[in-house]
Amino acid sequence: MINNFEYYSPTRVVFGKGTEQQVGKLIKEYGGSRVLIVYGGKSAIHSGLLEKIKNILLQENLYIAELGGVVPNPHLEKVYEGIQVGKREQIDFLLAIGGGSTIDTAKAIAYGLAEPEKDVWELYGHTRTAEKCLPVASILTISAAGSETSRGSVITNEKTHAKRAYDDNLARPKFAIMNPDLTKTLPDYQTESGCVDIMMHTMERYFTNGGNMEITDALAEGLLRTVMKNAQILHTEPENYEARAEVMWAGSIAHNDLTGCGNDGGDFMSHKLEHELGGMFDVTHGAGLAAIWPSWARYVYQDCLPRFSRFAKNVMGVNSNASEEEIAVQGIDAMEKFYHSIGMPINFQELGIHPDNQQIREMAERCCIASGSHTGSAKKLTVEDMAAIYLMANQTGK
Repeated sequence: MINNFEYYSPTRVVFGKGTEQQVGKLIKEYGGSRVLIVYGGKSAIHSGLLEKIKNILLQENLYIAELGGVVPNPHLEKVYEGIQVGKREQIDFLLAIGGGSTIDTAKAIAYGLAEPEKDVWELYGHTRTAEKCLPVASILTISAAGSETSRGSVITNEKTHAKRAYDDNLARPKFAIMNPDLTKTLPDYQTESGCVDIMMHTMERYFTNGGNMEITDALAEGLLRTVMKNAQILHTEPENYEARAEVMWAGSIAHNDLTGCGNDGGDFMSHKLEHELGGMFDVTHGAGLAAIWPSWARYVYQDCLPRFSRFAKNVMGVNSNASEEEIAVQGIDAMEKFYHSIGMPINFQELGIHPDNQQIREMAERCCIASGSHTGSAKKLTVEDMAAIYLMANQTGK
């Protein structure tokens, strides 16, 4: 059955070579005058991109403040620091230079500045909803999270190790500048981790038991095949502009909700399981997803067999006269081989972590609490199911 849906994707995308030159005019067009630039660190500085963007903004007579030091699995303390800087500098616009972590940090700061009398962590703890948010935009340098056009953001409370998401259309970026050339300096591990994240955003919406649309499935399957093809190209040809452009655009499409139209909202348990890995072990998000997905898939596929069989045939190219169940397993096997072909792990040992039984139990309990009433669509997971998936990934991945 096709579900009712509302599709809303207001972010303006400015895509291609040299498009960062337009950033000053775009900020002014959206009412910005006092800009907080949020960035990570060494890459933005050493590449000269940060200085270049500052000069462009100054040419448009925009006031600039800076917040550097954002890390992967971005920290709540950095958000609080940004809120304090924003208050002091009377910021009215947030510009993120980087990838998902930087954009998510900018979104969280924008929430905090718009409602300064409230604790922004309450949003991520889901004890209240936002009423206001300052405008946010980005210059993308990492193709992965899709935060540049999505309503979501994820922040880690480093004191409690809780990694939590908050989704709200108020934080949809006003514009996203996407120049594939700006991703060419990324290490291969970061590029391929990003490709996994892009694919997973689509796969989370694909593996459902709650209804689908044929056109949405076709879009999702085409996106997955395209990212797989170009991820393998970039593994050996990191300077390939066309491949980087394909992956960059796929990243936005994968997480602006287009590939979920008509379904039941998606599964997203692989992401939720990985969030606890990131919170506890600070692993690279895409690599963590690659390490958890095969175990999740093997645990749930029998409860979502038609989708896994279709995925095997239409995405992984399985051509077999075997049973539907055997085809589904062959598809999971093929995905593991793909992950290895781009240098990604398929279990915790390959990811480089070794959680003990107590840590596995803690992650499962945290994941269950964070998931609330949404514990999957391919298969509804209990805390025992979550622990079992972690245990599978911790042993052999199978």
